[in-house]
Order: sequence, then structure tokens, then C-alpha cells
Amino acid sequence: MKFVVVVSAVVAIVGSFIGSGAWIGTPIAEAAGGALSATSTLVAPARTAFSIWSVVYGGFLAYAIWQFLPGRTVRHEPLRPAIAVSMLLNAAWILSVQVGLLWLSVVIIACLLAVLARVFVLLQRQRPENWIDAVITDGTMGLYLGWVCVATIANITAWLVDLGITSAATAWAVVVLAVAAAVGVGLATGSRGAIAPSIGIVWGLAWVAQGRLGGEVPNTVVGVSAVVAAMMVGVFTAGVRLDLTGAHRAN
Repeated sequence: MKFVVVVSAVVAIVGSFIGSGAWIGTPIAEAAGGALSATSTLVAPARTAFSIWSVVYGGFLAYAIWQFLPGRTVRHEPLRPAIAVSMLLNAAWILSVQVGLLWLSVVIIACLLAVLARVFVLLQRQRPENWIDAVITDGTMGLYLGWVCVATIANITAWLVDLGITSAATAWAVVVLAVAAAVGVGLATGSRGAIAPSIGIVWGLAWVAQGRLGGEVPNTVVGVSAVVAAMMVGVFTAGVRLDLTGAHRAN
């Protein structure tokens, strides 16, 4: 399974180059008729938000090497299959967008989110081996999960808009941002204040806010809602961590 993870990481990274339009392919923002561009919907993050993928892909490579080293068995044995699948789904999502199948991209990203939720559950069962494992494994997969939570909302919304469902757009945008905040709070609770998933969600929400308050598709209600949602996730996560720190000191 170690080799499968390495191959999956390579496939994901190659897929990222295709998705960026660096070698072949069309940049994601321009593919599928621009349905996933930063100006396509009210919950589309500003373009800069997608730079988070550089960190995630770097984490893929680091994990592929880390899990291959001797001694990575007890914790990583159950993680490898799910992480490998998540990497392959990432590449499959890019391919679906490249060929203009927006509906398929929704199916794939929903599957990706489910797999990452499984990885999240597995990560909570055993503590990291050391700080390196915490950064490479928990950090990468947590950031990946947090960002995909926001990306899933943006992807589904883009698909619905592409289908012509645009009524009450502002109200629905506020609702889905509230859902994102609730998911962030849930992840912080379930992980006892894990930072990485919250960073991924806060990052995405912050750039949604930027896109509505200072971008090409202005909407003050949605922008402020995104700010509030991001603050809720960040403050709640910090609160959970402070409570745990206080409890440890008391003991």
C-alpha cells in the first residue's frame, strides 16, 4: 500500500499541473464555461484562495515520503487506503471539470469529502507519533478537509447556478455559509480543537468575504456573513484549545 500512496500522490500532483493549465489543459477558473471562476457565484472564493492547493500538494508529497519510511505501520496502515483514494479523487475532479462535466464534479467532490471525513475519524483514534507526523499527516489532511468543505459548497452552488437556479441567491448564500460555520464548529469539537481543519475553512470563508466585499461580485450581506462565519470557526476552535490547555494545567 505504500507504493499505492506514492503513485496516488504523483497522479494528484500531475493533475494539479493540468488543472492549472501550466502544461496542458485549461485553468480551472476557465474550464466548464467558467462555472468555477472567482466571479461565478456569491460563495465563490476570490482567486488567491486557491493558492492553498500549493500547500496541500506539497503535503501530499511529504506524506508519500513520510509514510514510506520504516516504522510507519500502526497508525498509518488504516490511513493509507483512504488517503490514496482522496488523492485519486482529487485528480478525477480536475479531469471532470476539464471535460466540462460539472455535475460529475459535484459527485466526485462529495465522495472526496466523505473520504476525507473518514480520514479525519481515523486520525482522531491515535495520537501522532511525533511533531513531524502531526505536521505532515494531521496538518496536511486537516487543511485538505477544511478547504474541501468550503470547495464543496462552492462547487454545488456553481452547478445549481449553471442549471439556471438563481432565485434568492443572497439568502441561499447566507444559509450555506452558516452550514460551513457549523461544520467548522463540529470538526473543532470532534478533534478537540485541531487547528488545520479550521485553518482550511477559515481561509476559504475569508476569501469568500474578500470576493464579496472587495471583488468583482460585490454583495455586502454575503460578505459580512462570510466574515462572521470565519470568525465563529476560528474563535470556537481557539476556545476549545484554551479549555483543554486549562484543564491540563489544572490536573
